[in-house]
Amino acid sequence: MLLRSASVVAIAASLMLAAQAHAADAPAPAAADNTELDAVVIVGAGQTRSVSTLVPAHLEVLPPGSSVQKALNFLPGVSAQSIDALGVNEQSLTLQVRGFNTTHLGYSLDGMPLGDGAYNNYNGLTISRALISENLGRADLATGIAGLSIPSTSNLGGALIYVSNDPKKDMGLSVSQSFGSEDTYRTFVRVDTGEHKGWSAYLSGHYAQQDLFVNQGAYNKSTGKQFNGKVTYKGERGQLTAFVDLSRTNQADDAYLSKDMLNRLGWDWAGYAPDWNKYVSRAACSVASQASKCVQPTGPEKLSDITFTNGQILRNDDLFYIAGDYNITPTLKAHAQVYRHTDKGAGNNFITGLSNQGTTDTSDDLPVQIRDTRYTIERDGVVASLSWNIGFNHIQAGLWLEQNTSSAARYIWTNVTGPFSLAQFLKGRPDTAQWVQSTDWNTQQFYIQDTITLLNDALSIDFGFKSTNAKSNARALPGIAKAPAAAATQFATGSLKASDNFLPEAGVRWRIAEGHEVFASYAENMAMFQGGFKLGPQSVSQAVWDAQGRYLEPETSTSFEGGYRYISGPLQVSISAYEVDFNNRLLQYNPCPTNQQQNPGCGNSFHNAGSVTSKGAEIGVMWRPTAWLNWYNSASYNKSTYDEDLNWCTGATCVIKKTAGKQQVDTPKEMFASMLMLKQGGFSASLQGKYTGRRYYTYTNDQGFGGYTTFDLGVSYKFEDVGFMKGAKASLNVTNLTNKRYASNFDGSVYAPDDAAGAIVVFHSSAPRQFFGTLSFDF
Repeated sequence: MLLRSASVVAIAASLMLAAQAHAADAPAPAAADNTELDAVVIVGAGQTRSVSTLVPAHLEVLPPGSSVQKALNFLPGVSAQSIDALGVNEQSLTLQVRGFNTTHLGYSLDGMPLGDGAYNNYNGLTISRALISENLGRADLATGIAGLSIPSTSNLGGALIYVSNDPKKDMGLSVSQSFGSEDTYRTFVRVDTGEHKGWSAYLSGHYAQQDLFVNQGAYNKSTGKQFNGKVTYKGERGQLTAFVDLSRTNQADDAYLSKDMLNRLGWDWAGYAPDWNKYVSRAACSVASQASKCVQPTGPEKLSDITFTNGQILRNDDLFYIAGDYNITPTLKAHAQVYRHTDKGAGNNFITGLSNQGTTDTSDDLPVQIRDTRYTIERDGVVASLSWNIGFNHIQAGLWLEQNTSSAARYIWTNVTGPFSLAQFLKGRPDTAQWVQSTDWNTQQFYIQDTITLLNDALSIDFGFKSTNAKSNARALPGIAKAPAAAATQFATGSLKASDNFLPEAGVRWRIAEGHEVFASYAENMAMFQGGFKLGPQSVSQAVWDAQGRYLEPETSTSFEGGYRYISGPLQVSISAYEVDFNNRLLQYNPCPTNQQQNPGCGNSFHNAGSVTSKGAEIGVMWRPTAWLNWYNSASYNKSTYDEDLNWCTGATCVIKKTAGKQQVDTPKEMFASMLMLKQGGFSASLQGKYTGRRYYTYTNDQGFGGYTTFDLGVSYKFEDVGFMKGAKASLNVTNLTNKRYASNFDGSVYAPDDAAGAIVVFHSSAPRQFFGTLSFDF
């Protein structure tokens, strides 16, 4: 009720802002188009925190349509992983920043929350599904302390603040066409109306497809369709903005591997498709009634490796917002935004199990079933703020309210008669349910901050706090299957709450000389308990929940960072050091490997498992000696270690594992990156290299993968204008230039204390070298 009332107020405020802005006789001059910036990265001068800004010029080193999140990989302290060259595969897209993983960071687009970045979406969506990459204005990465205004309940560490670009001042049409490795095909179109009496808009869309690079001969195509539209009105005293995103992704997925599988099967192991009969004969070995049809594997694979395909991921998102900004007085400004996001998702896989054809004749039965995992999100929210300049004070206060209902369900189909494409939402009534759960999320967040500026802007001090109250109410449901979920496999009913009315943040920035400044910042944060069927503590049996639920504490962090910046002429330097205490770390005990069925029957449970201390240092150097040369380099060192030994329990048996002082999983200690960009006339070229240090996937550090170096290359030429054509551009992109194969992302739900046999199915293999060519035209 509170959120609905706030939504009405915010909508009314937005309309009021639009009406008053429209009443102004002369619209304000349009801002410079931020897509025209040529720098690779911008250091956050004037900030009391460590902030770097990525601008669209950097995206030229990667193929068109690449995820903006993957493009952040060259920034200090950042490890962005994905199995595919474009970084858009949902299951493998991960981020690590200063020891915090994907779901411990904050994300927003134009001030609207995007959730916690989890693959098993429950409170948001990835930036790839929210914004077409050509529509990026900038991406601000706060590597350590996110700031109080970010609408997030997951930012124990930093935050990614994405901003879409505005409509262009002049009418125009942009078209690009890409082709590439693995039958890549992508079309992008954008139409700008130009500015008319303060109003401007653009409509844009893209279609993309690409096959898997692994050895899967059928049902291996991924497609993406997306529409972005934006309308702005800029008046004398305000601005009104409306944005819409419609995204439809349908992705063929790759298999997770273990070290043992890698040694036996290589980097590109996949399913038996299109050889259905061979797959069925192997699957029969795991179904008792089909034993007479069993054909044992004759190659290096084991029965546990057998699969027809690695499944299909579907996500349909509809995202909208309306925002109003209004200058109430020259010193008092207001912002109001309402948004809505709905998502329908599915993950479909062939698995072993008996499909009976409903007759007494069992000869036509098959040892194959379909696992059908379904997701929904329906969330509405309000973001509002006031800012007031009074004397040397800049006071900001804001609130964020969100109501969200998400659901996850897993069904089994036992009527399989043969192979077909799983790239669709399955219709009808499934035969059985494993689990069905719906969760209501209610979030209220408030912040207030004062920034004091003294000594002719040489000194700035900010301090403030936020108050967060987040609650989830999960309930088990019967679902739509013919046979409801059994108690042994059904998820729990229960509530979780994370609340703290005082989470302080303070910072100082001092310009000690022209071009030289130092900064320091401190923050305390708390994360809401995660949702989703795989990473959330409510995805357990009722018995486990009743035993663990009341003892769980929300994860918290205390962060301190300080640094130095030098910005003068062609040179920008940023150096920072930090220490972070990550407390009440929530750990999942999950006996089931990721390539098997995920349900409470596995015996999974969640526990607070102590703390992690992270200490590190970073440096970023941007040098632009001439108008045609940009050279950016970054280096980072991160020591994130567990503070306690781990009491690891399997059933009733508990063992102390020596983890104190060990490096945190999936956290490289050393990373180095360099990017060189040349522009001369119509020619441009970009070369990016990145070294990522050793990463472990066991808590005792007995197993992991060594460091590796990759390179990406982009070359393009823009032709001169001809008549009504403003320009044509031809470009070539090569990803993983040296064809380095390595372990890309890790599955965080299957980490374990040790893995002497290398049997944990935990990583995706990297994509090999791939080529992409693009022709672009502007009219």
